[in-house]
Parts: sequence; structure tokens; C-alpha cells
Amino acid sequence: MSVVEIEQPAERSRVCEHVLRDLPEWFGIEEATASYIRDVADLPTFAIGDDAFLSLKLHTSRAAEVYVMGVRHERHAQGLGTALLRAAEELLRARGVEYLQVKTLGPSDPDAGYAHTRRFYEARGFVPLEEIHGLWEHNPCLLLVKRL
Repeated sequence: MSVVEIEQPAERSRVCEHVLRDLPEWFGIEEATASYIRDVADLPTFAIGDDAFLSLKLHTSRAAEVYVMGVRHERHAQGLGTALLRAAEELLRARGVEYLQVKTLGPSDPDAGYAHTRRFYEARGFVPLEEIHGLWEHNPCLLLVKRL
């Protein structure tokens, strides 16, 4: 499996849309999905073919965020998400970034798919820091962090 950094803005958005449209149970709010598709054009983005991608948002010289990541259903549990995270972390370490964060649906919402998402990040070294209410309109946001 080959992870590549996508250089062209339009290609970043194309891959993002292709993957997110395959994941309506995670990305079913059209306004949010459209924002991701638009925003990734300007963000460092890694992909594995048309099956998976990860986009980073650099907040400061020391902190970044997994802004959005998706893996098509038929490729779940095959190591694509882990490979994308490794590539992103290598890039961030090379730039001197010390902390990586990710936001996902908090555990006070019983959604089983997001419980799986939280387990994925925790298994890769992320630590739940805080569940925030009010950041997202009707959904609790869990902030997870990892020291690189």
C-alpha cells in the first residue's frame, strides 16, 4: 500500500469527496461534508489511491490537527488509516510539530460507529482530553491528543 501526499488542490478535494460520499453514517451532514471537500484543497493531504485520505490542519508551529480522515467501507480494517497517520506524523515531526489532535463524536453519544473511531485513535496513541458540548451544534465533541 502506497501513501502519497497530494500536491494539487483540486485532486485533494476530489479524493476527499470520493471517500466521504462512501461514508454517509460518518459524514451525513451535507453542509459539513461540503466544507471538508472545499477546505482540504488548501491543506496537506495524504491518500492511498481513491480508497483513503487524511488532511492536516496546522494550528501553530507546535500543534496540528487531523482535520478530516476517511477510509472507504470495503477497505476498513486493512491498515490504511494507520498508514495515513504514520505518514502524517512523519511530516509533522520533520516540521518540528510536537502535538497532534483530532476531534470526533464524544462518548456521551452512544453511536457504535464513532465508538469504533475513538478506539482506533486510542489504539494509535491518542489520549482523550475533553468532551466539549456546544462546539458542534447538537453533538458532543471529543478532543483527543497525541505527543509526537
